[in-house]
Amino acid sequence: MSPAADLERAVPVAAGVHWIGALDPDLRRFDIILRTANGTTYNAYAVRGSHGVAIIDTVKLCFSETFFRRLESIADYDEITTIVLNHLEPDHSGALPELLRRARRATLLVSPQARLMLKGLFDPVDLAGRIAFVGSGDQADLGDRQLEFLNTPYLHWPDTQCTWLAAEGVLFSADFLGCHYCDSRLFNDAVGDFRFSFDYYYGHIMRPFRTYVREALDLIEPLPLRIIAPAHGPILRRDPREYVARYRALAAPAVHGVATRTLLVFYISAYGATRRMAEAVVAGAESASTAAGEVRVSLYDLEGGDAGAFVDLIEEADALVFGSPTINGDAVKPVWDLLSSLTVVDLKGKVGAAFGSYGWSGEAVPMIEDRLRRLKLRVPLPGVRARLAPTGEDFAACHDLGREVALHLLGRPTPRTVDLAQLS
Repeated sequence: MSPAADLERAVPVAAGVHWIGALDPDLRRFDIILRTANGTTYNAYAVRGSHGVAIIDTVKLCFSETFFRRLESIADYDEITTIVLNHLEPDHSGALPELLRRARRATLLVSPQARLMLKGLFDPVDLAGRIAFVGSGDQADLGDRQLEFLNTPYLHWPDTQCTWLAAEGVLFSADFLGCHYCDSRLFNDAVGDFRFSFDYYYGHIMRPFRTYVREALDLIEPLPLRIIAPAHGPILRRDPREYVARYRALAAPAVHGVATRTLLVFYISAYGATRRMAEAVVAGAESASTAAGEVRVSLYDLEGGDAGAFVDLIEEADALVFGSPTINGDAVKPVWDLLSSLTVVDLKGKVGAAFGSYGWSGEAVPMIEDRLRRLKLRVPLPGVRARLAPTGEDFAACHDLGREVALHLLGRPTPRTVDLAQLS
C-alpha cells in the first residue's frame, strides 16, 4: 500500500511532523491557465511540540474532510495552539474557517502582507481576535521546538512566507519549490520523474517574480536543509539542495555578455513596408548608440520564429519595439501570440514602442501600445504609422523613434515640447 493510500491516516515526514494534505490526481487544469497532466496535491502539515501542535496550511475546500480525518489521526483539536498560513490562496486556506471552529485555542499566524487579503477571503467573525502577523525572524513557540518565519513576498502572492523548523531541518516553503504533480508515494525519492512539472511550475508561476525568487533563495540557501515541504507536489527529502540550486539556475539571467542596454525590434510584414520601417527603427537606435553610449540592438522577423523562443531574450532586454501591419482592423496574430506569452515575465519599467503600415484605418499601432502599457511597460513615445508605401518622412519618423527609444535607455531623451492644444 502506498503511504497516502489510507485516507484515515497522516503520513510521517520527520520526527513530530506529519503530512495531512490531500491528493487530487484527476485535476487537468489549475487556475484555468496551468495544465496538470499528473494532477496535484494540496500539502498541509502538522508539527507537534511539547506545548502544542501547529498546523501549517490547509487544503482546498472540497478536500476538507480528508484533511480533517488525517489531522484527527495524530492530534486532538484542543492540542492545536497555532495555525500557520504560508499563503492565503483558496487551495491552501479552504479548510481554515472550519479548522478555526474546531480548534478553539488556536491563533492564526500570517505575514503582514496578508492583512488586506484576509478581508476579501474570510468572514471577519471567524477571525476576530485570533490573528497575529509575523515577519522574518519571528517565532512561534511549541515548547521544545520553535517555528521561525521567513518573509518571502510575491512567491507568488504578496502574502507568501516560508516557515522553518530548525529542530528537524524542515522548510515549509508554500508554493515556492513546489509543483503540480500528484503521486501517492509523496516523497521525491519514491515518486515518478517530476522534473518537467517542477520546471513548468517555475516557468508559469514563479518566473514573473524572479527578483523575489533570488531574494528568497538568499534567505534559504544558508539554512541546514534536510527536507523541503512545499504546498504542492512531492516532499523533497532526498538532496533538497539540488532543487534550490535548480531554482537558482532558473532565476539567473538567461543572456550573458551583452551590452549594458539592449533593445529588441520585432516585426512582421505582409509586403515589405513594415520590414523597411523596422530597419529604419534599428538604424536610428544604432545611431544613438554611437553618439551617446552603447545600446545593443537586435532585429527579429516574427514570421520566421516561434514566440516562445523569444521570451528569454525579452526578459533580459531593456526596450521592446513591435511592428505590425493593420489587417482587418487589428495587429496580426504572430504579434499577439508573442505579447500574450509575456505574462510569464516581469516587464515592469521596460521601454516599449510600436510602428507599422496600414491600408485603411491603422489600428494596429495604438492597440499594441495599449497592450504594452497593460503589461507595465513605459511607452514614452508616440508610435509611427505609414499608409501603404512608407514615404521618406515615414522612414525618418521611424529612424527618430529608434533613436529616441535608445536615448531613453541611456538616460538622455530629447526634451519634448508638448502642444497643449492637443491635450484639450
